Amino acid sequence: MKEFEFKVRVRYSETDQMGVVYHGNYAQYFEMGRVEWLRKMGVSYKVMEENGVMLPVVSLSTNFKKPARYDDLLTVKTIFKSQTSVKIEFDYEIYNEEMELLTIGNSILVFVNMKTGRPMLPPEYIKECILGMGE
Repeated sequence: MKEFEFKVRVRYSETDQMGVVYHGNYAQYFEMGRVEWLRKMGVSYKVMEENGVMLPVVSLSTNFKKPARYDDLLTVKTIFKSQTSVKIEFDYEIYNEEMELLTIGNSILVFVNMKTGRPMLPPEYIKECILGMGE
């Protein structure tokens, strides 16, 4: 599964004075998509951290095409892009109910050993989940 979609309704608290989603909230939408993509692949952030592995974001980019507004039902598409020795990369697309593309994004995360704070190879079970996925 290279792609995962979920829906989220824009809450009033996520909008700015102009009535559009505040730009900083898109990182949260991306994170929700990424966490749920990993969960569908059999990887739990909670279990990963309990086993001493963190996955911090080291790069995040966002390109805004059209605004999302209060009460819009958004579709957030998370797309697995690649996994190298210590990094994993995702693309994102956010659509409104009319399936107009509103925002695109990209993030790169690094597997980090919580004890040392240093990059590490992902645990074998994570590699199996990611590498074992079908198209």
